[in-house]
Amino acid sequence: MDNEIISYIEMCQREGASLQRGMNFKMGGNHSVILMSVRPNSPYQDKIEDNGEILIYEGHDVPRTVGTKNPKLIDQPEKLPSGKLTENGKFHQAAKQGDELERVRVYEKIKKGIWSYNGVFHLIDSWQEQDELRKVFKFKLVAVEGDEDFTKPVKQDLPHRRIIPTSVKLEVWKRDGGKCTKCSAIDELHFDHVLPYSKGGTSITAENVQLLCVRHNLQKSDKIQ
Repeated sequence: MDNEIISYIEMCQREGASLQRGMNFKMGGNHSVILMSVRPNSPYQDKIEDNGEILIYEGHDVPRTVGTKNPKLIDQPEKLPSGKLTENGKFHQAAKQGDELERVRVYEKIKKGIWSYNGVFHLIDSWQEQDELRKVFKFKLVAVEGDEDFTKPVKQDLPHRRIIPTSVKLEVWKRDGGKCTKCSAIDELHFDHVLPYSKGGTSITAENVQLLCVRHNLQKSDKIQ
């Protein structure tokens, strides 16, 4: 379920792997995983556009080694010295093939120890561009409704959805004290729309977002007609 609040350990358990890097192509062979952040001190320039429907994700740098003092001065690599594709290269190739959309789970770091599951996105484009110092990869992903069943083929032309902006999530977390507004539970929390987006509610103001535990979130969903 998107907008779920999750810990790093829970993320790794869900994906069945230690997520040591932000880009993880073909986890389990049927989907990819991206870890994003739009916080001011983030190492990469990720952006949310089109009122929350589109993620522009920046590729990753060469590893910092003894001979690489500042990776931010070096073009982001498409291939390793061995000739094999980097994660940049794998995502770039998948975006350009075009025969089947790559399905990507996106997790967002909103503050230390707190992550938000932003749901499933489809990778729809990729390119390289010049920043102030070097060439970087950019990946365009669109947030889609459904397509969480990875045992089935990727669904085409799904309705788009909008993710809640990071600033709103942080404001709601602080306002609600990191607890469910109904029972004060501190685990299995979700960012919930008071008035659902499908009913005309908005994602861009904290007034329409609250913290609910999974039990009260499901109870509320059952009542919405």
